Amino acid sequence: MLVVACPGQGSQSEGFLSSWISEVPGFRAELERLSGFCELDLIELGTSAAEEVIKDTSNAQPLIVAAAIASYRTLFEAVDVSGVVGHSVGEFAAAAISGVLSDESAMRLVKIRADAMAEAAGLQPTSMAALLGGEIELIASHLESLGISIANHNGAGQVVAAGGKDAISELVANPPEKTRVIELKVAGAFHTGYMESARLRLKEAADQVESSDPKLALWSNFDGALVSSGAAFLDSLVNQVSRPVRWDLCMESLANMAPAFVELPPAGALTGLVKRGIPGSNPIALKTPSDFEKVSS
Repeated sequence: MLVVACPGQGSQSEGFLSSWISEVPGFRAELERLSGFCELDLIELGTSAAEEVIKDTSNAQPLIVAAAIASYRTLFEAVDVSGVVGHSVGEFAAAAISGVLSDESAMRLVKIRADAMAEAAGLQPTSMAALLGGEIELIASHLESLGISIANHNGAGQVVAAGGKDAISELVANPPEKTRVIELKVAGAFHTGYMESARLRLKEAADQVESSDPKLALWSNFDGALVSSGAAFLDSLVNQVSRPVRWDLCMESLANMAPAFVELPPAGALTGLVKRGIPGSNPIALKTPSDFEKVSS
């Protein structure tokens, strides 16, 4: 059983799509097609745009989703893929790959999501921080005392906290016992109530979109369970904007099935979590086109 994974925001890096465009037949054409749906020049963003430009939430989210969709459409036609899972915004790519959404709907919605989340982040100063190690009970108690919530349960000893900028600064200065804290370079407190205005804006757009039940196995960041209803998954994509991501539960479901695991570009982050979180797994990260040889062999 082969499962492909679609990464989330923060995985992108300057020029990360250059080799894919130059070495993978049809990749440029796919990006041009996807660019038309979100009204962005994804080729420029993935090749020559400065790091600060592709860190901008409005650009980063559509770019990451497009990279996953384009790599899947150009590389996996002859590969027997059984399932797909996404992390955070990567669930939009997973929705397209599984057939829940058309590529056009996925790209249009993710652009609306990106713009709305960037706008919501500008309403008040907020931030996020990754916490590595420590005991989850102690971490949760410490965060609660600071008025911060867990936005991402990533498993493998990692959670991401989100909240007011001052509270995150206090967390960095005084971390929980046996925990390392790294403030993230993001626009705001994603996957929390600070994003409620963005959720409402995305819901308005999603209500106009048609969905289908998945044609591949698809796991949800809501509870880690297999998705049976495309309409329910679309609702989950909307609510995910202001709700915690449960990647840990997705990994638990995958561990029980012991599939081969391939992370689509921009790859690396999810592969690392799977290596640490699922003992004995041997996930493949498609960081460059040559990495695909490991999949087809």
